[in-house]
Amino acid sequence: MEGYCRMCPECNGRACGNQIPGPGAKGIGDTAIRNYDKWKEIRINMDTLVEKRDVDIRLSIFDREFAAPVFAGPVGAVNMHYGDKYDDLAYNNILVPACKSCEIAAFTGDGMDPAVMEAAGAAIKAADGYGVPTVKPWNKAMIDEKMAIVKESGAFAVAMDIDAAGLPFLKNFQPPAGSKSVAELAEIIKEAGRPFIVKGIMTPKAALKARDAGASAIVVSNHGGRVLDQCPATAEVLESIADAVDGSMKILVDGGIRDGVDVFKALALGADGVIMARPFVNAVYQNGAEGVKALVERVSGQLADTMAMCGAFTLDEISRDMIFR
Repeated sequence: MEGYCRMCPECNGRACGNQIPGPGAKGIGDTAIRNYDKWKEIRINMDTLVEKRDVDIRLSIFDREFAAPVFAGPVGAVNMHYGDKYDDLAYNNILVPACKSCEIAAFTGDGMDPAVMEAAGAAIKAADGYGVPTVKPWNKAMIDEKMAIVKESGAFAVAMDIDAAGLPFLKNFQPPAGSKSVAELAEIIKEAGRPFIVKGIMTPKAALKARDAGASAIVVSNHGGRVLDQCPATAEVLESIADAVDGSMKILVDGGIRDGVDVFKALALGADGVIMARPFVNAVYQNGAEGVKALVERVSGQLADTMAMCGAFTLDEISRDMIFR
């Protein structure tokens, strides 16, 4: 990633500002930086006056069991955004099966080039449907084309990053693409025929609209600060969204999450799991499938250690009184 990433010891967005690898960030990059900072402002309440038990970090969701509540995030056009070591087919052919072997799942990306979604679909199909393709909010005809690839892949779930409506190539797309009404989203979800995840939710109101449209889950996300300047951080809005949803749908969260301690904080605020994109890009570019394995083992170990030090031995036992704000 040399020339794209500044290789900082701490991936906090400060050195790259609005030029973070990928399609940059809106404004000065404030939202991307804020995403990272707000997780670090939350502290952990230690309590080891508990009976010692084995820690179990497994997550059951979408009728599947995963080894950890962590998913790899969707990226597309990797050779343009992160360096020409890989194209989308090569990247997904590493990421998707590597995540499967670690018993977690990868979300895959989408883009203007049809090859991006085609590569994602091919990788997921080769992994027996073990992945979540993410479709952008195109116009109806293009969504139908993308969904045909999703169905052919056998993916166990599908996502739509509805906040991609703020990306320049979506804003200028013809015929018109972008934001969807609840009725439009409901039709898309019905035709998908599998668990549907709406990514890009930042308010309780939007979460309830996604639920009304029939979504199985949401991702609390501001698209890494790429689509709207001066958004709140995902850590700042997660709790209110979880309270509004009140267990009626699954909640994932992304944005600035870098390690297992951050994962613990997200679960304490009400998430069922997290999505990490940049750490997985870095892992694949550095060391391929072995990099993915090392990352998953590190994050899983950090999460398990934090849980044990706070007296939580299953994910369900993580509670808000285990964090300090």
